[in-house]
Amino acid sequence: MSTVAIEYNTPRMLALRVTDDAIVAELSDGRSVSVPLAWSWRLSDATPEQRNHFELIGSGLGAHWPEIDEDISVAGMLHGGPARHPHIAKAA
Repeated sequence: MSTVAIEYNTPRMLALRVTDDAIVAELSDGRSVSVPLAWSWRLSDATPEQRNHFELIGSGLGAHWPEIDEDISVAGMLHGGPARHPHIAKAA
């Protein structure tokens, strides 16, 4: 029989804002976490109105921007890295 461990201490987004330079999340454990806006090419290319039109998803495990089809998770902000732009060729 296999079991799945559920992490109850996973921080959740309580609030989120996107500035001209960063994506900033206020987390349930009291931390404020930010990543460079450039980590999301979709948000970097979006208008300010599109950047501000998001919803928290998964009880705060992440955020979704429906107009630009972007998702960012707390785990991605804490442990991830920049998303690769599909139009940038791989380095040889």
